[in-house]
Amino acid sequence: MVSKKFWKAACIRSIRTFAEAMLAYIGTGAVVLGDVNWIAALSAGAFGAVSALLLALAGLPEVKEEEK
Repeated sequence: MVSKKFWKAACIRSIRTFAEAMLAYIGTGAVVLGDVNWIAALSAGAFGAVSALLLALAGLPEVKEEEK
């Protein structure tokens, strides 16, 4: 069974990945904020967040095995 510490670390990683994916998407093609396709940026961020959570199930280096 996974612990509260594991879920906290996984959620933090997921939020960071969401922000990084959105920033990467926004930075690739937008000159001004009006040029940003916000639906696509949010979609890229959401995909990154879900991917991070799924990858966290394989293990997080921040959480030791005995703490799960």
